[in-house]
Amino acid sequence: MNSTAPIFERRPVDWLNLIFLCATHVAGLAGIAWMIWGQFSWWTAGLALIYFAFCGVGITGGYHRLFSHPTYKANWAVKLFYLLFGAASVQNSALKWSADHRTHHRKVDQEEDPYNIRRGFWWAHMGWVLTKAKPPDFRHVPDLLADPLVQWQHRWYVPLAVVFGALLPLGLGFLWGDPIGGLLVAGFLRLVVQYHATFAVNSVAHYMGSQPYTDENSARDHFVTAVITLGEGYHNFHHRFQGDYRNGVRWYHLDPTKWFVWGLSKIGFTWDLRRTPDERILQAKAIMREKRAAA
Repeated sequence: MNSTAPIFERRPVDWLNLIFLCATHVAGLAGIAWMIWGQFSWWTAGLALIYFAFCGVGITGGYHRLFSHPTYKANWAVKLFYLLFGAASVQNSALKWSADHRTHHRKVDQEEDPYNIRRGFWWAHMGWVLTKAKPPDFRHVPDLLADPLVQWQHRWYVPLAVVFGALLPLGLGFLWGDPIGGLLVAGFLRLVVQYHATFAVNSVAHYMGSQPYTDENSARDHFVTAVITLGEGYHNFHHRFQGDYRNGVRWYHLDPTKWFVWGLSKIGFTWDLRRTPDERILQAKAIMREKRAAA
């Protein structure tokens, strides 16, 4: 019997990424061991949570909603914050991340999609990182190529990742006598948790959940993913209305990134927050209800 499963291009292993991710996970496990059998510190635990929030919003509010999708504008200080803690998230520079993400939206569920869920859950979650990809297509990020701060971070991405992802939490740990905990827990354990949270948007939120706004692609709204990603789990809405600075569109949706950006707008640090008109959202939901009724 002939198989109808699509045949995808095989890619060689990216050994540098594989070794780094394995080492990161080992260091993250060492962080758990340190907190249990080594030197538990509430200060270290608090630093890890703060670092998770800072690095998380660096990706969600910065890499994603500001740089990949210019859904609002921000002053240089906010951009710098995003770029520094985005580098600490060790997910590539904002330029490379955004180029990949714009390709994902243009080619979602197709061969060119960097984290195509049709290649399987594991591929979308982490497998795509472990293989050598084609060089990023920067033709679709001309606005970022013209941004001096984004270009600066791109050039100095590796040193910034080391300083803000490892050396800074190590140094802060010295303040309360736990530099090892600062490095292993706030540095590496935080990074491992953040990795899987971010990856869940590409895998879980394209695999399970609801599709209230569109069924033209695999993106889905998934509440648990929204919880661990500061609001990124309302992914069906995002793929239907990617120009909206919100992912959780209702006031009660758990979207801390939306509230963060909105809060900064009240003190003039962000502005021109783009919102999809309510009638367009209601129309999309009505179309989906009619499709389900017809089915």
